[in-house]
Amino acid sequence: MRVVIAAGGTAGHVFPALALARHLRAAGAEVVFAGTAGGPEARVARAEGFGFAAVQARPFPRKVSTGALRAPLAAAQGVRACRPLVDRADVVVGMGGYVSVPPVLAALAARRPVVLHEQNAVAGLANRLFARWARRIGLSFAEAAATLPGRARAVVTGNPVREEIVAVRERRADLADEARAALGLEPGRRTVVVFGGSQGARRIDEAAAGAARLLGDRGDLQLLVLTGEAHRGMVEEADGAGGRLRVRALPFLDRMELAYAAADLVVARAGASSIAEITVCGLPAILVPYPYATANHQEANARAVERAGAAVVLRDVELTPRVLGTRIAALLEDPATLARMAERATAWGKPDAAARVAELVEEAAG
Repeated sequence: MRVVIAAGGTAGHVFPALALARHLRAAGAEVVFAGTAGGPEARVARAEGFGFAAVQARPFPRKVSTGALRAPLAAAQGVRACRPLVDRADVVVGMGGYVSVPPVLAALAARRPVVLHEQNAVAGLANRLFARWARRIGLSFAEAAATLPGRARAVVTGNPVREEIVAVRERRADLADEARAALGLEPGRRTVVVFGGSQGARRIDEAAAGAARLLGDRGDLQLLVLTGEAHRGMVEEADGAGGRLRVRALPFLDRMELAYAAADLVVARAGASSIAEITVCGLPAILVPYPYATANHQEANARAVERAGAAVVLRDVELTPRVLGTRIAALLEDPATLARMAERATAWGKPDAAARVAELVEEAAG
């Protein structure tokens, strides 16, 4: 079986695609990634030994502009360039986002079966556009079904998560020991992991630095903040404020399984991949949706997890050092609530999501 996976633009699109690709390869499939030459998908695919085909793709402007007028021409050029790639494929998988548009359009033109995956609780423009013609659509959130055309053949699969993240449930103790050694964390302290995405998030990092100062007398706690390079110094200053609280600031962490294994509580944006990983690891969370996400989909994501009882939502406009510090302290001082949130996260997460999406791909390919 030859599979083309169209994904890229952000790590949040690439890592679920990678989890799916690994699963398909283990089942004997030949997998090629289609994405932008400058995106993380090119580096990740090649590092993992997958074929990679660069495609011309650009975000579709949502306002009238010169760029909006040029977008259809760019898409048409991308479709023509993708035809040789999809002609050799048994099935094409679109993981959402603008990167998926040219390969999926080329697949439909060539009458190749298409499978889509929608990460968010509000379906994106590309998936809404192609949903009527897709053989199957895998959903991370059941709520997304209401935002797709009525004829869409959608099923809840969860969002594929890399096996090293899935392993945290069973290997938490060993990985936590490794995390303490590798990340400079102290045993005996409860750990709060804070991150805003691969580039960090200034609002979250500022709030975390301020909350660290307010929690400075808590010798039983430590914060691990993944800041992005730009904000690292700001958070490190909070560790030098002379309190008993320990703060570790890292610009980026390749091995997120270490952070999850060490965590008692997570503070994060509400991207679909982050939510999938947090819940698969069975962790309680404070989710701070990015307020400028398209169609406010991050808040929709966060509210779905909140309804499941696995997280509390703190809107970006409400985010201050005092509010964040108070929320962290309140949850850590309420072990029954933390335990209940962890149980609900475990129940909501779908560690077999890659296998579920792979089944749709195999079914479509015949």
